[in-house]
Amino acid sequence: MRKLLLLFLVMQVALVSFGQMTDEQVVTMLREAQSQGKSQEEMIVLLTQKGVTREQLERIRANYTEDTRDSVVESGVTERERTEVPVATVTPQRSERAESRVFGREVFNSELLTFEPNLNIATPDNYVLGPGDEVIIDIWGDSKQTLRQSIAPDGTIIDPQIGPITLNGLTIQEANSRLKNAYSRIYSTMNGGEPTTFMKMSLGEIRSIRVNVMGEVVVPGTYTLPSLASLFHALYCAGGVNNIGSLRAVKVSRGGKPLAEVDIYDYLLQGKSGLDIRLEDGDVIIVPPYQNLVAVSGKVKRPLIYEMKEGEAMADLLDFAGGFTGDAYKEAVRVIRKSGREYQVFNVEKTGFAQFTLTDGDEVSVGAVLDRFENRVEIRGAVYRAGMYALDGQVSTVRQLIEKAEGVRDDAFLNRAVLYRDMPNTMREAQSVDVKALLENRVEDIVLRKNDVLYIPSIYDLSEEQTIAVRGAVGNPGTFNYVEGMTLEDVIVQAGGLRESASVVKIDVARRIKNPKSMDVTNVLAENFTLTLKDGLVIDGNENFIIMPFDEIFVRNSPGYQVQQSVTVTGEVLFEGEYVLSEKGQRLSDLVKKAGGINPDAYVSGARLVRQMNEFERRRVESTLRFAQQGLRDSIDVSSLNLGNDYYVGIDLRKALKNPGSEYDVVLRPGDRLIVPEYAGTVKISGGVMYPNVVVYEKGAGLKHYIAQGGGTLPRAKKNRAFIVYMNGTVAKSKAFAKAKPAPGCEIIVPVKPARRGTSLAEIMSLATSTTSIAALVTSILNNTK
Repeated sequence: MRKLLLLFLVMQVALVSFGQMTDEQVVTMLREAQSQGKSQEEMIVLLTQKGVTREQLERIRANYTEDTRDSVVESGVTERERTEVPVATVTPQRSERAESRVFGREVFNSELLTFEPNLNIATPDNYVLGPGDEVIIDIWGDSKQTLRQSIAPDGTIIDPQIGPITLNGLTIQEANSRLKNAYSRIYSTMNGGEPTTFMKMSLGEIRSIRVNVMGEVVVPGTYTLPSLASLFHALYCAGGVNNIGSLRAVKVSRGGKPLAEVDIYDYLLQGKSGLDIRLEDGDVIIVPPYQNLVAVSGKVKRPLIYEMKEGEAMADLLDFAGGFTGDAYKEAVRVIRKSGREYQVFNVEKTGFAQFTLTDGDEVSVGAVLDRFENRVEIRGAVYRAGMYALDGQVSTVRQLIEKAEGVRDDAFLNRAVLYRDMPNTMREAQSVDVKALLENRVEDIVLRKNDVLYIPSIYDLSEEQTIAVRGAVGNPGTFNYVEGMTLEDVIVQAGGLRESASVVKIDVARRIKNPKSMDVTNVLAENFTLTLKDGLVIDGNENFIIMPFDEIFVRNSPGYQVQQSVTVTGEVLFEGEYVLSEKGQRLSDLVKKAGGINPDAYVSGARLVRQMNEFERRRVESTLRFAQQGLRDSIDVSSLNLGNDYYVGIDLRKALKNPGSEYDVVLRPGDRLIVPEYAGTVKISGGVMYPNVVVYEKGAGLKHYIAQGGGTLPRAKKNRAFIVYMNGTVAKSKAFAKAKPAPGCEIIVPVKPARRGTSLAEIMSLATSTTSIAALVTSILNNTK
């Protein structure tokens, strides 16, 4: 509990006052306050009055943990090191106060600005000594002596050789003179024209003073401060002025008599540091209530609430607020005043700023300049320096405005420009201007008015953007900007030249049909030209053929151009690998022959052909899936499914090799892959059986035998629809359950009756992507469309 209490005080308390308590005394005081049930706020006030510092509390926290020693470690000082007197705090009141909008109040409520006196500088010569001050007397030269004593309550120090010496009430300079006179009586060499013994007094540990801070401060009371403390530091210790406190008339009394009345605005706005009076013991600081608070808003640099003295005028308030911002309306301000019965409004002109006095509660509003121009004209479009210009003696007519913009560009359309002008009823009107005639002095110049806008169009603004399109066997097919006079060769060069596959005997150009004066509907959609290139020249058709806007050029692929197309064979052949098709119509037997024939270990009956799916086949599968999806419970987007790129083609390689060129000898397609496997002496059983399994192939065994090897069928199995998928990709199905003949490497699939809920498309796709993707897909579709 002790640690928590000290931790809270360390985090909350800021430096505000000096005292003389030791660490042990602080701990004892806190224990007593805790046992008496005092609140944390009361403890803080107690610490403030006793003069405890944040550093002291942090040191105590480090030394007093829950399970360590209770001893107090006091920080030592060197013999000549001035001891800093602890400072009390009122941080809780400071941290809990919301940021004030009254100018200046936050100065005494900031932990960054404490006005704490600097105890490390030389003591001022006008410092007045008093009881509690420690003086250090150094004597050097022929004699050496150091005396360090605190001034007693009676104002004296006692030297063993001289006796009591009164120093109370003397300044540092006066005390040095008195001590020199006293010591010169026992040190004869201290006087004379060439003294050899010297003496100097300096201040060691300074005394504490007690001052009373009264009136409208956050924490009024008596504060123990260092004797070098000033008025501003005392105000900081008291938490600053409260919500009704004045910063313009802080009073300081000494010995029961008024000493000074300080206007803190002079310090904040003009930096007059001499106003920060050094305090003495028993001084009384009184903060009275404010006289007038005036709010200023709008276009000033510091829109806040300001305290005003009686008789201060609008000009003073504007000075306090930092003056007008750049966009402020400076000719007049608006004042709203509470008259005691109702509100009043005053419009104070610039000439009356120095005479118009302000009262408590006034609200001053500074407006902004109008969002409009008083002397602007503008030119846009096809001129070299478009923009806004001042309507003055140099620019007052349309001609002068064009000349100021450094003239019209070459692409300017001069026959018709537009002058936009504001009308008295805030509407705008447009006037046409013949710029060409005006520049040639054939028409009278037009006088400009405020906010006129002259628009000179470009010829490109008045026509559609003209392009040409190049498609087909060129390096960079696409759309290009049209340039007048372009030829076909120019267009082909711009498109990256001809590809290797391009035909030079047939280049088609399609041209738009346009007749703006036509009154008849035409059936002609385009005008077509067919051209032939040789050595980059047009040799067929019009040799002077010129490309027109929006022409579309088609460069065809040459029918005599073919890229290499290959197929692959893997597995039990003599030479596996990729083979290029030398001509169209090559078949399976041709590929096997190129590969050197079949190996002895090959299972020819199980050979299969993998073919890449073309766009037509992909669309056909998607169409089938959409048909299957109708009435199902899910709604998967078929186009988003990954259907794969390959599928199996059911082949009989044995018959193909035996009868080359027959219907069994499938014609190859680029990208085909022929796989000739080794013999596989197993049969796979899957689908609606108790235990899907892979078993050994037994020659002559029927479907019943293998289904029994899988533990028999499930209750929902459709055993009369069982089918066999052979290694070569073919599927065998028989209504007679026992007639189907399994073969090595095949898979027996027993379909399952669908549950009451429809099979989802995802389940169909799961079947479709299995080893027997196409076969399982077809079966599932059949089952769901009965």
